[in-house]
Amino acid sequence: MPRGRMKELQGMPGTTGGLALRFSQFGFAIIALCVMGTTSDFPSVTAFRYLVAATSFQSLWSFALAIVDIYAVLVKRSLRNVKVVCMFAIGDGIISTLTFSAACASAGITVLIGNDMDECGENHCTRFETATAMAFLSWFAGSLSFLLNFWTLASK
Repeated sequence: MPRGRMKELQGMPGTTGGLALRFSQFGFAIIALCVMGTTSDFPSVTAFRYLVAATSFQSLWSFALAIVDIYAVLVKRSLRNVKVVCMFAIGDGIISTLTFSAACASAGITVLIGNDMDECGENHCTRFETATAMAFLSWFAGSLSFLLNFWTLASK
């Protein structure tokens, strides 16, 4: 039975929509990483260290795939190969799960410090909240990319 071509959806690898998703993932992850990294007391909380690690992985993954997407868009090369899309989907799923769990853990600690312990005066609550929000936005963009790639694989 002959193989059919995969549908081209914006958001898939090698499209301008996919490139926009990669840049948004990368941008939000870098902002979260920089904001959290500039606080002096983030290493004292494991959840914040986990957020830094997860956003580091997210930014590296997104940057690498953005380079691939830029190449594909510039030379008009199709990245709709089943193996490539499968690799993108698996990587996006793993990285976005890591980012989501780190953002949730950081949000819990931020609520604990800010609301329950009422120690925002001594800590950098605004920075923690900003970094956590940026991590959630990075996760959202990564999840969209994962869902589009997974849907493309499933509908082939």
